[in-house]
Parts: sequence; C-alpha cells; structure tokens
Amino acid sequence: MSVIHQDDLISSVADALQFISYYHPLDFIKSLHEAYQKEQNPAARDAMAQMLINSRMCAQGKRPICQDTGIVTVFVKVGMNVTWDAQMSVTDMINQGVRQAYLHPDNILRASILADPAGKRTNTKDNTPAVIHYEIVEGDTVDIQIAAKGGGSENKSKMVMLNPSDSIVDWVVKTIPTMGAGWCPPGMLGIGIGGTAEKAAVMAKESLMGAIDIHELRERGPQNRTEELRLEIMDAVNKLGIGAQGLGGLTTILDVKIMDYPTHAASLPVCMIPNCAATRHTHFVLDGSGPAVLETPKLEDWPEVSFDIGESTRRVNLDEITPEAVKDWQVGETVLLNGKMLTGRDAAHKRMIEMLDRGEELPVDLKGRFIYYVGPVDPVAGEVVGPAGPTTATRMDKFTRQILESTGLLGMIGKSERGPTAIAAIKDNQAVYLMAVGGAAYLVSKAIVGAKVLAFEEMGMEAIYEFEVKDMPVTVAVDTRGESVHNTGPKIWKKIIAEQA
Repeated sequence: MSVIHQDDLISSVADALQFISYYHPLDFIKSLHEAYQKEQNPAARDAMAQMLINSRMCAQGKRPICQDTGIVTVFVKVGMNVTWDAQMSVTDMINQGVRQAYLHPDNILRASILADPAGKRTNTKDNTPAVIHYEIVEGDTVDIQIAAKGGGSENKSKMVMLNPSDSIVDWVVKTIPTMGAGWCPPGMLGIGIGGTAEKAAVMAKESLMGAIDIHELRERGPQNRTEELRLEIMDAVNKLGIGAQGLGGLTTILDVKIMDYPTHAASLPVCMIPNCAATRHTHFVLDGSGPAVLETPKLEDWPEVSFDIGESTRRVNLDEITPEAVKDWQVGETVLLNGKMLTGRDAAHKRMIEMLDRGEELPVDLKGRFIYYVGPVDPVAGEVVGPAGPTTATRMDKFTRQILESTGLLGMIGKSERGPTAIAAIKDNQAVYLMAVGGAAYLVSKAIVGAKVLAFEEMGMEAIYEFEVKDMPVTVAVDTRGESVHNTGPKIWKKIIAEQA
C-alpha cells in the first residue's frame, strides 16, 4: 500500500507544468523536423523553421514555447490501494501545483483563466482551476497525465452526432477546412468515437496525451478499424494542402490519435480536438517514494535549423511607412518589421469600439500605425518582454471595419486567416494584414527591443503596448486588394498534391 504525500503531488504538478512550458515532447520535434525537410512550399517551410528554432531557444532559455501557456487539463488514475498523507483534497493539491507553476518567478507563465465565463470574466490571476478527470483503478500508484492547452487550438474543437452509417473520414475531411489555421498546424488531431457526447469529448482530449507514432503504425500495418481510421484520416487531411499555419503545403497534421468506447445502437458520437504546434503534455507516476522526476532532454536532440532571409525579403520601417508603400506588398512574401507598433487584442478592441460609439477620443492615435494582436507573457531577468507570439486574428474580425474606418489604422498583425468580413474591410480601406507564426513566441520576443504600456494598463496582458521591433519576420496574408494567402495557398497546394499522387 502506497502513501502519497501532499507536498509530493503539489511539487510534481508544478514541476511538470514548468517542464512542458519550455520542453516540446521529442517525438513532436522529430516529426516536425521530418515534415520541414520534405516541405516544398517555401512559406510553410519557413514557418516550420521558425517553430523549430523557437523550440530549441525555449529549451535553452527555459521560457515558454507560446505566450498562451494554456488551460491545464489533468487525467488522474488513482489506485484503489493508495492512501494519502494530506490535509487538502486531491483537487486542491493539483490546483496548488498549478498555482505554484504559473507564479514561478524564474519563468512566469501567463494566467489566462477567467471565472464567471458568461459574466464578468474575471482573471483568477494564477491560472486555476485546472480541468481534472478522475478514474479509480486497481493498484497502489497515482498515474497523472497533464497538459496545458492553448485557446487557439481548443477553440477549434468540433463535435457531431453522426448516423451509425455515416463516414467518420468524410466528416473529418469536410470539417477541417472550416477550422481555419487558428489551431496552428502542423499539429495532431485527437478523436473520440462512441460512448455519449461528453465521453467522446473526454476521449478526444485524452488521446492527445499519446506520443506521435503514426510512422510506426504505417510500417507494421493496421490491426483493427481504429488503426485503419488513423491512417485514412492522416492521408486525407494532408491531401487538403492546408499546410503549416494554413499557408499551403504538404503537411497539415503529424498524427491522428483515436480512442473509442461502446455506444448506443442509434448513435455515433464523434469529437475532434486539435493540438497545436506548441503541443504540451507529460506523464508521471507517484508511488509514495517521493515527487516525480522528469528526464531532462538533451539539447542535441533538437535539430540545427536556420531561418534564411532571402534577397527578395522586404525590410520596412514602421515609423516611416505610408499607405502608398503597402500597395506594392504581395501575399505570401516575407516582410521584416522595424520600428514601433502598437498591440491590442479582444478586450482592448472592445474598449476602443465602446469609446468610439460614445464619441470619445481614443487614448492612442492609430492613424497610419500597425497593431499586433498579442497578449505577452510577463518579462523576467531583464527581458524587454516575455514570449509574445500572435493570437488568433479572426476574433478581431467583428471590430475591423469600424477600427479601420474610424481611426485610419494601416495594418494588423496576428495569427492565421481573416474571415470574409474582415477581408472586405481591409480591401475597402486599402489596409494590410500580416501573419506572424503561431508557436514561435520566444523567437518573436527576441525581435522586440522596447516595450511600454500606453493605455488600459489595468487589463494586464490585454493592455495596449507600444513595441519597438527589429527585423520581426511576418508574412503578407491579406494585401490591399483583398487577396488572402489562406485562400490561395491551400488551393494551390491541394492541386499540387493531387498531381503528385
């Protein structure tokens, strides 16, 4: 009979969350590097290069892979013979571990969890509570799988109640293009099949805790229908040509994980949850002998990859940019940004719209400026700013026309595609939208050489900052003519892939 001590569980959870904030699973790095080596689309290849470079930098500097350090999800299997030396409940112990991890002074993690989700949406300040799933099992250990899931990929979760005769593969292939690129591909798809609606969702999430092993499955061959589905879905999704960051390319997903459960004769529940390029999860077991010890990966396990700046790369000065100058920018081209930009995301945009509706003057002048959709991690140890990757741009779509027409904003920078309403507003106002790579937050932060809060300081990471940047790499995603690389890129590469088959 094992005795699990309170401090051992708390410290194990805290250490695990710090660990996964800066160490990618090595199976993911290996698979991403293989995809990078075979990628034929230069834009997608550059995006994967930035992800790999960022991952290595985070492992070296022990700083977050992504500025969205996630909502914590925990799967706990408690052995029936376990006893506890604890004054707190297991849930409280796990949340105390989360609290310690996210407030760690050497590597502060962004607190993104809001209480009263349909009301005041008040930040809990320490990223608690976690979402915890319990199972009582045989044995005398406590088995824990823990993940930190970013909002951009979590928001793309899809669920359906199919008829028993419907094709799961067809539903996935039809659904993936509707998800856009806000989940930061290439990543993994977790799929739960069967049970009831809520069981399918939990299985989809739990399946993402597994290692990438699709290549081994392909080599040995499938042994059941679930394994056949994994291969069929993997091949069908990659043939869509969506590619890294939705730019078009050969690899959209690196693996498909599936869990299933017996279901009602009239039902076929299916849930699909993507894991992004900042996939973060680990596993440990407590047996009463002390806290968990996670094996530190070796730096040589990361590939040496460089991000090359080509002769055609456009270097611009944001302090001197004019509306006339951006008319020459072409979708898909790389631009290096220099000078001063503003930041602002959901809460700041909502506040500015409310002020404009009341006829009030904004606290910052947006005319001719660029705004970066970002919520950075707090800086540590002399940093100008913590990891500062882009947030999903489509969340700002509903604000875009009024902001452009009322303020004279010239450009926006974010993650993934823009929707039709935003693209129309960009075209009508001769503005541009630039895409920074999601999953490369620490790399992006190294291009930021100055940062100060200009407005809405009480919003924390949602405040409006002014960043000074030096050679920050972005891709022209929507030009002044309203052409979107997220529309053209996948179409081109879907055709190329079909012709190569």
